[in-house]
Amino acid sequence: MTEGRVLVVEDEPMVAEVVERYLRRDGYDVEIVHDGKAALSEFQTFAPDLVVLDLMLPKIDGREVCRQIRARGQTPVIMLTARGEEIDKLVGLELGADDYVTKPFSPRELVARVKAVLRRSGKQDGSAESDLLRFDDLQLSGSKRTVENKNGPVQLTAREFDLLHYLASHPGHVFSRPQLMDEVWDYEFAGDASTVTVHMRRLRSKVELDPSRPRHLKTVWGVGYKFEP
Repeated sequence: MTEGRVLVVEDEPMVAEVVERYLRRDGYDVEIVHDGKAALSEFQTFAPDLVVLDLMLPKIDGREVCRQIRARGQTPVIMLTARGEEIDKLVGLELGADDYVTKPFSPRELVARVKAVLRRSGKQDGSAESDLLRFDDLQLSGSKRTVENKNGPVQLTAREFDLLHYLASHPGHVFSRPQLMDEVWDYEFAGDASTVTVHMRRLRSKVELDPSRPRHLKTVWGVGYKFEP
């Protein structure tokens, strides 16, 4: 039994080969493609549990590939970005990527992040907490990893759910952005607190009935964020 299916989309053959070798060694079933058009085709046939996606791709770029993957479902995406390209990182997160890794990267670090994202998305070890959190206009299931508001089911990425569930599990408690990275991202995240800001903005747009006047996901200016029950 494999640990999961991973689609690697990388146009540099040497990088793709190293990533494939490390993932296979840890028990993953891996498919490699080298351009965006092939990525979308293979995504349909291979049905991966997770996609490792380079931003700079021939034929169709990584942003558009991520956009189309998100339109088709909630398969976790880890983006590969060039060093120092902060805009690329933020754009990737805005498009719904669950994580990113900056080139050049350690293959071991990438495998660790694949494991973390799959575990938190509930596709690897079934260890999600079996709790149900109910509020006036919002309901979260930790075991099923589902969210509903008054408008019905809310579709979240794995990381968005993790962040919402953590905050909702500690109602009224104020967390700084570094604290949230420590608690929700279970590895060293190089101190990029803007990641939390992007995820909070996306969460509000999906969960809150009026994102401009959030009922639950509150900013505590100069400190961080809290969940108001």
